[in-house]
Amino acid sequence: MGSRPRETDAPGGPSNGAAPPPPAAGDVEITKPRNDKREYRRVVLPNALECLLISDPDTDKAAASMNVSVGYFCDPDGLEGLAHFLEHMLFYASEKYPIEDSYSKYIAEHGGSTNAFTSSEHTNFFFDVNSDSLHDALDRFAQFFIKPLMSPDATLREIKAVDSENQKNLLSDPWRMSQLQKHLCAENHPYHKFSTGNWNTLEVKAKEKGLDTRLELIKFYDSHYSANLMQLVVYGKDSLDNLQNLVEDKFCDIRDFGRKPFSFPGHPCTSEHLQILVKAVPIKQGHTLRILWPITPNVRRYKEGPCKYISHLIGHEGEGSLFYILKKLGWAMSLEAGEGDWSYDFSFFSVVIELTDEGQEHMEDTVGLLFRYITLLQTSGTPKWIFDELQAICETGFHYRDKSPPMNYVVNISSNMQIFPPEDWLIASSVPSKFSPDAIQTILNELTPENVRIFWESKKFEGQTNLTEPWYGTSYSVEAVHPSIIKKWLEIAPEENLHLPKCNIFIPSDLSLKSVGEKVTFPSMLRKSPLSRLWYKPDTMFFTPKAYIRMDFHCPLSQSSPESAVLTDLFTRLLMDYLNDCAYDAQVAGLYYDVRANDTGFQITMVGFNDKMRTLLETVIGKIAEFEVKVDRFSLIKESMTKKYENFKFRQPYQQALYYCSLILDDQAWPWDEEFSALSHLEATDLGFFLPHMLSKTFIECYFAGNIEPNEAKSVVQHVEDVLFNAPVSACKPLSPSQHLAKRVVKLEKGLRFYYPAMCLNHQDENSALLHYIQTHQDNVKQNVLLQLLALVGKQPAFHQLRSVEQLGYIVVLRQRNDSGVRGLEFIIQSTVKDPANLDARVEYFLKMFESTLYQMSDAEFKSNVSALIDMKLEKYKNIREESAFFWAEIAEGTLKFDRKEAEVAALRDLKKEELIDFFDDHVKINAPQKKILSVQVFGGLHTAEYQTIVQNAPPPQSCEITDVYSFRRSRPLYGSFRGGVGQMKL
Repeated sequence: MGSRPRETDAPGGPSNGAAPPPPAAGDVEITKPRNDKREYRRVVLPNALECLLISDPDTDKAAASMNVSVGYFCDPDGLEGLAHFLEHMLFYASEKYPIEDSYSKYIAEHGGSTNAFTSSEHTNFFFDVNSDSLHDALDRFAQFFIKPLMSPDATLREIKAVDSENQKNLLSDPWRMSQLQKHLCAENHPYHKFSTGNWNTLEVKAKEKGLDTRLELIKFYDSHYSANLMQLVVYGKDSLDNLQNLVEDKFCDIRDFGRKPFSFPGHPCTSEHLQILVKAVPIKQGHTLRILWPITPNVRRYKEGPCKYISHLIGHEGEGSLFYILKKLGWAMSLEAGEGDWSYDFSFFSVVIELTDEGQEHMEDTVGLLFRYITLLQTSGTPKWIFDELQAICETGFHYRDKSPPMNYVVNISSNMQIFPPEDWLIASSVPSKFSPDAIQTILNELTPENVRIFWESKKFEGQTNLTEPWYGTSYSVEAVHPSIIKKWLEIAPEENLHLPKCNIFIPSDLSLKSVGEKVTFPSMLRKSPLSRLWYKPDTMFFTPKAYIRMDFHCPLSQSSPESAVLTDLFTRLLMDYLNDCAYDAQVAGLYYDVRANDTGFQITMVGFNDKMRTLLETVIGKIAEFEVKVDRFSLIKESMTKKYENFKFRQPYQQALYYCSLILDDQAWPWDEEFSALSHLEATDLGFFLPHMLSKTFIECYFAGNIEPNEAKSVVQHVEDVLFNAPVSACKPLSPSQHLAKRVVKLEKGLRFYYPAMCLNHQDENSALLHYIQTHQDNVKQNVLLQLLALVGKQPAFHQLRSVEQLGYIVVLRQRNDSGVRGLEFIIQSTVKDPANLDARVEYFLKMFESTLYQMSDAEFKSNVSALIDMKLEKYKNIREESAFFWAEIAEGTLKFDRKEAEVAALRDLKKEELIDFFDDHVKINAPQKKILSVQVFGGLHTAEYQTIVQNAPPPQSCEITDVYSFRRSRPLYGSFRGGVGQMKL
């Protein structure tokens, strides 16, 4: 996959370096999408803080992002992670708002969320909030940069949070491999550094050196956080003039001491770090080949976009491409190409290939074919038509870009402000506009055997390595690869017909808007037959030439056993595999498709430009109708799924807890180990027999939305029925009414606490996790809003107490849970500090504390929380995906409550504080009469002894241990199902 910059350092993103300074303030014409009605204004405050104001009268959410041009490259030697630690500390308190976590509390109680991240050369702080609360939110936010308080007590506690964050990443391959690439670079270049920090770097080592981490933190802040190194974006409902007054008022007190922008000239790699082959042992099963070259940063010639052009070709997946050939040979499962880590001073071009077991044996041939393809690009000139096509795709993408959540939008732009001139803050490097064969050739000439770094990861290298990366403990070895060796690989690689791609037939040419008649708010049922049902919702909000199609194939036989569930999954993966050769171009042109197994059978989703959507859908349906199992592809897909199951045990402990919770509650769920064992003995012939059997009972639930006319939607569904059901030899047969699938959820016992202890599947993982679930009710408007309000009111106090104060771990969440309409609250905590049974006790302790918070809540506070929740519910959809996701959920669950939001808002307007307290007293309070608890406890490596104790001891009073999930499920009553029940009867 190409044409998309790949952030190889997934955790931190690209390291965007400092570009030349922007022009003086003035009216800059900012390039914006054609259909963008928002207004933009660049402002520079007297303290040199550069701002972009965005006025969007239609928005329900306001947002802001402050980008500070200081990242972990600035960490003092021997204080690794200081910049990242400072990012954490600024959230605590300020001189103006000294109460700890009051910023986060304000944001949470006004419908918003907040976060931050630190990368190599910048730190970005951001939030969103209901639009009428922007004024007060900005006042609190600005204090981060004016007078933060960093109390000694908070400093010590928060080092533990940073340490817990690092603990979470220690067994994560993306973090490990990213650090290994940095490790094998010049030690005097900041790219070499460890960015996160941990207890050892920020506390132990600091003390040994006689340093006080808090004083170092203050010193770092005082010497680095200067207003002239900051870029602010504020997005709100107000006019530009009002936003400007607001920003001038709130941010004028940030100190500017004219700090020179930090720059880090030179490349991290010297000659000793090139021409190397690194073999590394990953945590997970699988073989990955990463080929990297230092190159001239694309950002220096972003108008020409040479990297975009080259990654489009090297990452192409159509006929004649490198991936097409590697796939045909059975050597690769995926390929991505593009610029990886980059700044203004240095950059890497990377090609990442996921190898099959056979590909692992052909690494040299694979690298040889890659270099042969690069040679083809170097010698075949640079055809202008390919650039023109890419430019057309990028331009259409930019001008018809979906509105995104304001918070994501402001983060993107503030990051761009550090790098691009003001006129390009929105467009950045997304649209290449000048064709420059020279720029393209310059980069191609850097992709040579002389410049290469090859990282090859596989469990096969266990016991064959002699070195260890210090921060994550990755085992690796390094050997030299002379260019003559690579030239030899190139010569002996198999003779295959590599060639440039053909023209893309999926580029949209008709971008006109269809007439949809009167404005409709909800989907309606347009067509119904024994074979399918069609829901339709025209676009009356977004006015873009895009559509959304969802088709769920309800096949009861797809889930009748672990074997059938796995065979259904194999079928959809094979289908996607077959489609790739012809439909890859659709993805490139902005038309996304996906086929995957789900809990009722399988689903087809399409979203993007509607012009060629029908062609694509008919292609997919055609492939289903004439599906045949290709033995060679079957065995590769089976191999890839086998690795997926083998890697299940490396999921984070909190993810394992979520899995167990679903397994216990969902009457139909099959356990992963039974599916894994079924997979091991399945062959291609099994799928050949199974598929007609599965499709012999099929009903298709369809949803068409967006820029599509009702008659066209009907005719597409008629075509699908004709091809799949009405052909002389048809793939599908109808489903009888008695066989429609239900979705049943286990009903827990009032007044009883069920607990399920389990050892973490990966015994090397020291983290433990708790999921404490309180089941409250089944879908009911009044109770839904009471639960949502309780979750809103409790979210921040839970985070403050369990994370900020008690420092149980980095991951601490309180949220509502919804299993097919059965609702409740769940606490999720991941920790090395306490075992899960202990964490459970801390949750109970928190609930006892929270009780008084709730009872003492003033009427004004109650009203404020209610109106925040109302504002969240009234938030308009920003694009067709968001709108479709909401309506589709109602269809899929069978609830069909399309006016849910309106009904819930009406219920909220009538709500009384006493009702919230009654709801808490009945369902959530310690020892509440109706309380139903499920405590899922995953014990990490540090808590093995505690696990032994809990399984050997008799259950405490009012508690019951679940020892066998399936006996438990069979013995419990179930909630009624909306799906296949009332919903279907409404027809």
